[in-house]
Amino acid sequence: MQRIKLIKNQLSSTPMEIGQKIWVTKPIDQLVFTKENSLKGKTIFITGASRGIGLAIALRAARDGANITIAAKTVTEQKTLEGTIYTAAEQIRKAGGNALPIQCDIRNEESVKKAVELTVEKFGGIDILINNASAINLSCTEELDMKRYDLMQNINARGTFLCSKYCLPYLKKSTNAHILTISPDIKEITKSQWFKDHVAYSTAKFGMSLCTLGMAEEFKQKGYNNIGVNCLWPKTVIATAAANNVLGGDSLMRVGRLPSIMADAAYVIITSKSSKTTGNYFYDDEVLLSSGLTSADLLKYNYDKSVPQSDLAIDFFISVN
Repeated sequence: MQRIKLIKNQLSSTPMEIGQKIWVTKPIDQLVFTKENSLKGKTIFITGASRGIGLAIALRAARDGANITIAAKTVTEQKTLEGTIYTAAEQIRKAGGNALPIQCDIRNEESVKKAVELTVEKFGGIDILINNASAINLSCTEELDMKRYDLMQNINARGTFLCSKYCLPYLKKSTNAHILTISPDIKEITKSQWFKDHVAYSTAKFGMSLCTLGMAEEFKQKGYNNIGVNCLWPKTVIATAAANNVLGGDSLMRVGRLPSIMADAAYVIITSKSSKTTGNYFYDDEVLLSSGLTSADLLKYNYDKSVPQSDLAIDFFISVN
């Protein structure tokens, strides 16, 4: 209970007030989202896509007829976590996409290499990588054991680097390639409020954002101008199994948004022209406002439609003052 109270205090110490100084939901320069094409025939490698945000992104891409690799660990149903790579594949096919479910542990180099090889063998290449898989444990320094520390580092920071590394040779061959990582704005890394209670988790999570910072510039320097490297982060809590099981249950879900807001924002980014969209740290609602939605349109993403936008819980790693 103490941890849940801590989380709620961190996530929503100040209510969301659209248009006011503490919370400005604004469209980004629309020129950054010069639409390239649909995802029909494109191949997308998504980590952690058996449920939650990863699955939502996969289902949105499937509606265009994309080829999707579900690179995740879950192959059998679990009591507290709904969904497997096989149930995800079934949903993707029903939505209009082609699916390749692969049991993949992104901590393991050989497992990632094999998943990439199987994807290329099946679909002929890779156009987009979504680094979605992430581990969370909010224990403090004294309480966290090193096994859990290593788990977060190996999935979050190392896993993002590893998947990016092995997808890169194929992304270089794509006409409009993207690496999209689900992690926060790097500008927040200097704020002690995000580290003082769970330094291990925050270190691992910002490691993902650092990959974007470095790779975006590295690839530009090397002339890989066809690869856009960006981060996407939710402005509010997202109603996923992680929020329900780890962050505080239904009371927190009620003041969150559905995973579909992240899926729709990701779609805008990965269908944009990659040479003009790179090195950015995007927020989901700002991306959608830039694509033509209004603030009123965002209500459809609420988990509980009766909750006003001003009462939604702000997510981790977003400063509101």
